[in-house]
Amino acid sequence: MKNQMKLEFDSISENEAFARVTVAAFLTQANPTLEEVADVKTAVSEAVTNAIIHGYGEEVHTITMLARLKGQTLEVEVIDRGVGIPDVAKAMEPMYTTRPELERSGMGFLFMEAFMDEIQVFSKPGKGTRVWMKKRLGKREK
Repeated sequence: MKNQMKLEFDSISENEAFARVTVAAFLTQANPTLEEVADVKTAVSEAVTNAIIHGYGEEVHTITMLARLKGQTLEVEVIDRGVGIPDVAKAMEPMYTTRPELERSGMGFLFMEAFMDEIQVFSKPGKGTRVWMKKRLGKREK
């Protein structure tokens, strides 16, 4: 099975839940476990929230979410064309945040890494950020 979707939405906080539900509905065709659905929803939530808060700040622009199923593997990308990240490695450190006045925890990337099998972050200052995540679904042999 191979399938993909593309979703574009405004960078407002109400759309974080919309993105979570949409990706959950999309991945049901792979018959994931409830835990896998929860993991993906959490990771997507963190990526979208980062785009809203850190990518665009107080401005409303477009966030793009792409999802691909290749057999039992889900790939998700969350893309903004906001301010970008000058130092991705620094941004991925636990507790690091560019918006401490919002009392953010700085754990978004850590959560994405914990709930997905792979994560890569591509960013250029002034051009935006693309967060790519991958999750293998279904029972795994040990």
